[in-house]
Amino acid sequence: MDPEFGSLTDRLKDEAGDDTAYERLVATADHEELAAVLTAPGRPLWAREIAAYRLGVAGDRRAFEALVLLLNHRDPERCVSAAHALRRLGDPRTPRAAAALATNELRVAYALVPVRLLAALRAPESVPALVTVLERRLDPGDPHWRVGVACAEGLGALGDPRARPVLEEARRHPRLAAAATAALSGLPAG
Repeated sequence: MDPEFGSLTDRLKDEAGDDTAYERLVATADHEELAAVLTAPGRPLWAREIAAYRLGVAGDRRAFEALVLLLNHRDPERCVSAAHALRRLGDPRTPRAAAALATNELRVAYALVPVRLLAALRAPESVPALVTVLERRLDPGDPHWRVGVACAEGLGALGDPRARPVLEEARRHPRLAAAATAALSGLPAG
């Protein structure tokens, strides 16, 4: 079993309680049944999450919209599971959606996983979005500095020289300095 799926099922088993649909959704190989869960009214969030995850890791693009909604959820564990499924899904819309979520300043408190997903995707949208988000985190009083750290780490992993100016600025930020310095050390000389 995929360890991420094991973590998801363990987490959602309690949420599902004694609902018999839980075992069925975990075990079924029927993609039509899973897709129906995503469109049926009144289905609980845990059921939609299982269906979206299972379809996503199987490469079924009908899961895309549900996974993007879960990527922006207030529960970090839901976000992590959605990001994993989105990476496996390989939908070309994923980088643009992750960039939109990461750069939405109204939802910055939930941007950590989309930021990490952008770095992992290594898409054309990744560097510009991560630079934008990191620029917004440069205020020393910014409460979302962990998102800034993730941006600096992601930019370092991407190794794109376009990140140099914002990383130089981030080195002056007490909470971002270590990540920015490490990121800069991995950039090509320029």
